[in-house]
Amino acid sequence: MSDSPRIALGITGASGAPYWRRLAEVLLQADYELHITHSSNANAVAQAEIDITVAQGLEQAHAAAGGRGRYRVFESNDFYAPMASGTAPYHGMAIVPCSMGTLSRIAHGMSADLLTRAADVMLKERRRLVLLCRETPLSLIHLESMTRVTQAGGVIIPASPGFYYKPQTVADLVDFMVQRLCDQLAVDVRIVRAWGAE
Repeated sequence: MSDSPRIALGITGASGAPYWRRLAEVLLQADYELHITHSSNANAVAQAEIDITVAQGLEQAHAAAGGRGRYRVFESNDFYAPMASGTAPYHGMAIVPCSMGTLSRIAHGMSADLLTRAADVMLKERRRLVLLCRETPLSLIHLESMTRVTQAGGVIIPASPGFYYKPQTVADLVDFMVQRLCDQLAVDVRIVRAWGAE
């Protein structure tokens, strides 16, 4: 068993494949062990947005991290995975990106697959749960689901990067959001200069 702290990473079929790929790279570089599960649509979105499958994206992230860290991928129906139980220790969980359907299921305690079960576990165990939500505009249903998850202890991060640090590329915009995810997961990395820093 690895001594590295573990983070669960859920990937849904919402738009935003560059976010999870870069987050995986940063967390692996920081020597975290990632336990990953994804929805059935995540592969189709990854192929449409970054021309690779989820498995290929994770391989690329691991290589870009210099082979540091470890990761395991669990099938969406594998309720024997460690993240399905509160007895397994985790530093936290990020769902990147988080679709509105997934958000709604988490908000209402509907553990339909491993991803939503793991999120439910994080909330009941009072562990960090961070959702990078990607939708616009937002309906009242979306907003109410975000409120319920926040009241239950989760953190909602809209996929809306800032521009005050003068990003020059799409990668810069992705890094801004990945930095905010790491901040909320209490992962001590710095890929974007903090406001007011030299």
